[in-house]
Amino acid sequence: MQDSPAVTTALAHIEAWSRQDWDTTRALLAPEVHALVTTTQAKFGGSEFTGVDEYMARKIKAARLIEPGSVQVISALGDDSSSLVTLTMRIGLGPDGSMVPMARACVYMLDENGKIAQERDVFVVLSS
Repeated sequence: MQDSPAVTTALAHIEAWSRQDWDTTRALLAPEVHALVTTTQAKFGGSEFTGVDEYMARKIKAARLIEPGSVQVISALGDDSSSLVTLTMRIGLGPDGSMVPMARACVYMLDENGKIAQERDVFVVLSS
């Protein structure tokens, strides 16, 4: 399950945006990709959006806050069409933009072309 098509695509996607490789990030998305980002932390809120252009605009903005080289995959499981990836990173969402740890769980679903059609992202920003 760790080397399934959905896991391979999800990990390639995470690797791409974490290195700010926007061409590869975009190439792994279905045209009408639908994403839902949520947290229980009210000060960060969540969002829902559809389409590659909206997805990329939000991903670029968020990825620029991430400390280079800090993204670490904890686990990744999946099958031909769905995967669940947990990861951590350091992101500039602390006081005055300071770097703090973030933990994320991302669920991906691929379309019939092996592109990311659905993404569900749950995160928590830790205080230290």
